[in-house]
Amino acid sequence: MDKNVQERFTGVIKFTPPLYKQRYQFIKDLVGKYKPKKVADLGCADCTLLWMLKFCSCIEVLAGLDICENVMKEKMHRLSPLPGDYLQPAERSLTVTLHHGSVAHKDPCMLGFDLITCIELIEHLEESELEKFPEVVFGFMAPTMVVISTPNSEFNPLLPGVTFFRHPDHKFEWNRAEFQSWALSIARCYDYSVEFTGVGPPPTGMEDVGFCTQIGVFVRKYSQTSETAHFEKPTKAAYKTVFKAVYPSLKDEKYLQNAVVSEVVFTAQVIKRSLLDHLKSEHEEYNDSPVEIKSKFQHSKNCVSEDLEKLAVERSMEPFVNGNVVYIPLTKIFSFSKVNQLCGTFEKLRKLITGKVTLSSDGSAVMVSTEHENEEEEN
Repeated sequence: MDKNVQERFTGVIKFTPPLYKQRYQFIKDLVGKYKPKKVADLGCADCTLLWMLKFCSCIEVLAGLDICENVMKEKMHRLSPLPGDYLQPAERSLTVTLHHGSVAHKDPCMLGFDLITCIELIEHLEESELEKFPEVVFGFMAPTMVVISTPNSEFNPLLPGVTFFRHPDHKFEWNRAEFQSWALSIARCYDYSVEFTGVGPPPTGMEDVGFCTQIGVFVRKYSQTSETAHFEKPTKAAYKTVFKAVYPSLKDEKYLQNAVVSEVVFTAQVIKRSLLDHLKSEHEEYNDSPVEIKSKFQHSKNCVSEDLEKLAVERSMEPFVNGNVVYIPLTKIFSFSKVNQLCGTFEKLRKLITGKVTLSSDGSAVMVSTEHENEEEEN
C-alpha cells in the first residue's frame, strides 16, 4: 500500500491551519456545541489547549495532567488571571489546576468531569500504561464524554521525512482499523458509544488514506448516579498539584459588591451631571446673566425643605437638588440595565451598597455632592 501511495502522490503536504490547531479547534467546537462545565486535558504538555479553553464561557473547571512537570511549568503562567480579569470579573467562576502524574494512576481529583480530552496521548504510552488507560479513564474517571486523537499510520507515506513513526517518542501508530477496533472494545466494555472522525484531510484523489489525525468521540450511554459512581474510588491522591488559579467572579460576593458599587457610583455621577446640565440650560434659555443663573441655580438646589426630603425621595423616581447635594432615588439607579443585571433584585442592590455609598437617612436615595460643580460655576 505504501509503495502505491508514494507512486500516486509526489507533492508536499501543508495543513492550513497547522494540524495541531485543527485538533484544538475540533475540541473548541465540541465545547461550543455541548457546553461542558468541567473539562480535563490528559497529556496537556505546554497547556496550549487549556489556555484556549479558558476563554470558553461555559467552562467553570479546567484541569490538566501530564507526566512531564517541567513542560507544564514552562507555559503554565498563561493560565493565571490577568489584571483585566480583576477589573472586570466574569459572571462565571473559573478554577484552573495542573497535576503532575500518569494516566495509568487513579486520583479522586479527576472525578466528576463532563469532558476529558486525550489529544495525541495514547501513542506515547508504554504497553503497561496503555493496558491500564481504559479502566482509569472510562471506568474510574467515567466522564460524560471522552475525545481521543492519535496519528493515522495510513497517512504517513504522504508525510515527507516520515519513514517509521512521526515522533521518536511514539510507541506505536495505528491504522484506522486498529484504532477503531481498540476504541469499539472500550466502548462496549464501559457502556459508551463512539463515533470516528478526524482532522487533516488528505489531498484530492487520496481520500482512501483517511485523515492525518484520527479521532474517536466517546459518549457515556447511562446517566451516572451516586449509587453507581466510583464505588472503588481511592482516598489517597496519586498526582501532585503544580499549579492552581481561581479567577475573580461575580459569583463571589466580594467581587460582585465591588462591581455593583462601581456601577452605582458611575450611574449616580451620570445622572447628577445630566440634572445639573438640564437646570443650567433652563436658565440660559431665558438669557439670564451669569449672576442671575447662579442665583436661580442656588435657589433650585434649596427648593426642597429638609422636612419634605424623605417624602420627595419616596414618591419620585426623579433626582432632585437640595442644598449642595443631589438626591438620586435607588429606584432610579436600579432601573439602569447594568445595575439591574448585576443585582437581580432591589433588595440585593440596597444590601450591597449599604456602607459603601453615601445614602439618605432612610436609605432610599444616593447622595452626591455638588461642591465641585459650585467651584466650576464660580470659576
